[in-house]
Amino acid sequence: MQIDGMVSGLKTADIIDSLMNVAAIPKNLITAKITDRNTMIGNLQTLNASLQALAAKAKTAASAQSLAAFAATSSADGVTVTAGPTASPFSTSVVVDAVASAHSVVTAAAGVDAWGGTFTLVASDGTKTEVASPGTTAAEFANAVNAAKAGITASVVPGGKDASGNPLFRIQLSSTATGRAAAFTLYRGSAAGVDAGVAPDMATEPGAAILAQGADARIRLFAGTAAEQTLTSASNTFSGIGQGIDVTVSKASIDPVTVSVAYDPKAQSATAESFVKDIASLLTRIDNGSKATVAAAGEKTTLGVFTGDSTVRSLRSALANAVQYPVGGVSPSSVGISIDRYGALSFDSEKFGKAMAADPEGTQAIFTAVAGRVAQTASQYSDTYDGMLTRRITGQESEVKTLKDQVTQWDRRLEDRRAALERTYASLEVQLSGFQSQSSWLTSQLAGLSKSASS
Repeated sequence: MQIDGMVSGLKTADIIDSLMNVAAIPKNLITAKITDRNTMIGNLQTLNASLQALAAKAKTAASAQSLAAFAATSSADGVTVTAGPTASPFSTSVVVDAVASAHSVVTAAAGVDAWGGTFTLVASDGTKTEVASPGTTAAEFANAVNAAKAGITASVVPGGKDASGNPLFRIQLSSTATGRAAAFTLYRGSAAGVDAGVAPDMATEPGAAILAQGADARIRLFAGTAAEQTLTSASNTFSGIGQGIDVTVSKASIDPVTVSVAYDPKAQSATAESFVKDIASLLTRIDNGSKATVAAAGEKTTLGVFTGDSTVRSLRSALANAVQYPVGGVSPSSVGISIDRYGALSFDSEKFGKAMAADPEGTQAIFTAVAGRVAQTASQYSDTYDGMLTRRITGQESEVKTLKDQVTQWDRRLEDRRAALERTYASLEVQLSGFQSQSSWLTSQLAGLSKSASS
């Protein structure tokens, strides 16, 4: 049990706490260093994540078609033009003779119990699919057709009434795809009966009809010239009528429809500007994190989280060089990508647009080279395994681990120190108590001697 100055009158607990506070100064310094290192690690990890994202964007931007952006137009609503990244400026006229259609058949009207047995669907390529109706109703037959998954859907439609007033039903069947290849024939009978010629075609029965014949879409290029050419498509989309250019039709046209593809300067400039802004944002973050605020006399100077960090400073310099170094003797500033004397990266969209209009291939080459250098730099620093920034983070984490081990050792050392102080002051109180007892005894003895001498 701790005795707090019961004999000496000293506040030994306060004295011990004061001495421990002095002894704990080295530990507190280490703890503060751990806090600083963890702050640095967090900021480096955030910077590294942003750098990895930039590396991915830069790899895309380094593609030879990264600035491929086109505006596709058509002179008629029934024709839609799509330009892919490999497209080039193009213009032509097409005449839409027909759009693709699905094959559709409706059967003759029949009573509720006329739909049992086996039926056979024959595709345009001769493929036969037998459909066995589980019952005799029109609904059961339609369900069996749908379950066959032959690319044909069936629905029950009303067929009026017979002479006795009983309801009649029809089955409307339609191909799920369009085009001539989607045509089909429905036979009443088995596949063997179809081969033998004894299974009747249900579309030819009295009251039945082919509602729509499966047909391909047809367009003509260079109509009215010696080079006139007819193209067909089962899906209403014609791929590759020009390099990387597709056309989709939705209705026929008698007059030629003009389709055009041209460069889209605004989209090209927007793509380049977005990439440059990503680089500029990262450079600004590094600059802001590296600033040191010099305080007035008597006040504390504030350092940025990256101030004095050689790895971050090297990254900043490498990114700036990747952007501003010439490409084949041509400065990127000639196409609107420049860094001023203060190190700020900027993008001039008007200048870039003029460069693209004057020399699209040369401007693309400069942009591709810059993006490639940025990608290489970003990967060099942010690689998951051996990136320079990654290694810097790993080194900081290793240092924090060492510092935490030191804190643990200091905790044990301070516990021993406190125990030793408590023992020392407890022993002091005991000794003082003994001295006090001896003093009282001596005082009483001296008092007795005085009385004897007096008598």
